[in-house]
Amino acid sequence: MLYPTTSQTVGPYLHIGLSGLNCADLTAGRSDLGAPAVVIEGRVTDGQGNPVPDGMIEIWQADARGVYQHPDDPSYSATDAARSSFTGFGRVPTEPDGTFRLTTIKPGRVAGPGGTLQAPHLVVSLFMRGLLKHLSTRMYFPDEAQANEQDWILRRVPAARRATLVAQQSDSGVLRWNVALQGAGETVFFDI
Repeated sequence: MLYPTTSQTVGPYLHIGLSGLNCADLTAGRSDLGAPAVVIEGRVTDGQGNPVPDGMIEIWQADARGVYQHPDDPSYSATDAARSSFTGFGRVPTEPDGTFRLTTIKPGRVAGPGGTLQAPHLVVSLFMRGLLKHLSTRMYFPDEAQANEQDWILRRVPAARRATLVAQQSDSGVLRWNVALQGAGETVFFDI
């Protein structure tokens, strides 16, 4: 009889074997993405507000038309793979001060339940030492107030906590989105 092995925390060497897949700029070398580049900067902090220096952020998103570049997306077609080199996948490590930076595009709206549309968003996973399982969340865009209000997932988040999922527009045009693992202003994470 086989027994499951015990759970192990991620790391402290989670970057070994994974850094070759890092991609901080999803737009590099790609033309005709259907949307302008968007820079997202943020900082990951622990429950005491200290930086998380050895984390890893992954994003997965649809393209500007709202299509994931994956055959499991009902909107995806074989011509999509030939038409676009945009993968929708990015990965960056956090810096010693907990900061990260990604360049991507704003995705289009994807289908939700009952014929609704979801607001443009990034699906985000966070890996770091000490976690038994990665954390899952989303990042929404600040210039999509009406779509955010209608988003079926965002509506299920208590109103007082929704701001933790919406990036903030800076004066320089960069989107700021910080991730707090615990404590005041803790980012909403999803149990998936």
